[in-house]
Amino acid sequence: MKFFEGCMALITGASSGLGEEFAHQLAPVAKTLVLVARRNDRLVALRERLLAEYPACSVFTYRADLSQEKEREELVNWLQKQQLPINFLVNNAGLGDSGEFSTAEWPRIRSMLDVNITALTHLTYLLLPSMLRTQGAAVLNVSSVAGFFPLPNMSVYSATKSYVTSFSEALAMELRPKGIIVTALCPGPIPTEFAETAARPYEEPRIPHTHSMPAFMATPRQVVLAGLQAVVAERPRAIPNPFLALAIGVALVIPFFLTRKVISCFRTSL
Repeated sequence: MKFFEGCMALITGASSGLGEEFAHQLAPVAKTLVLVARRNDRLVALRERLLAEYPACSVFTYRADLSQEKEREELVNWLQKQQLPINFLVNNAGLGDSGEFSTAEWPRIRSMLDVNITALTHLTYLLLPSMLRTQGAAVLNVSSVAGFFPLPNMSVYSATKSYVTSFSEALAMELRPKGIIVTALCPGPIPTEFAETAARPYEEPRIPHTHSMPAFMATPRQVVLAGLQAVVAERPRAIPNPFLALAIGVALVIPFFLTRKVISCFRTSL
């Protein structure tokens, strides 16, 4: 963790799950943490826990709905007024939706597109100029293995994560010569509240993905540690679970019509 000593990190979606775990792992070494999410009560509670355990770390909270362009701009303006030059951006905020596209609710789909794609891209765009002026910086975008393949019943979500991975890979090539590391963290199933929030309350509940593939699971601690290690190693992509990484590697080299059959069979087995 010496790589992150004295860093000034901004973590989106910090009120729970991976975002909260990023805060816990960075707090012992970071100079400053800026925790951003919609649920302010959770942010405040997390800040109090972090300060009690790591008093040397300055912890700020900022409530924002990142699906709104104005609120993203206000966040960056606030950072400038507070003189908080971020040199480690963790784009962790994300939304999911589980179910057939034909029965989806458009506001839910729109919010997923706004947060998973637009907010991540816009926030990176807004912070990049100041990051380029620092001596070394990094961007860690939380993607998913769902981005490697089109997934029935998660069609829009997997498409958004495909964008995140592709965008991160391209930025990694653009920005590495300028001293900025960009990494896409691509976890599989994680025991967080994601599956519950992605489920549709108006449809028959499905088997949570975190229970259906135990061999491919990883804990939030393992996922975050793998992401941070990938940044240190300057790797543009990280898949935390070794079995999952092997399965993805194999799936990417076999003819896609076979992959399509496997995905279709797995869908009907749930």
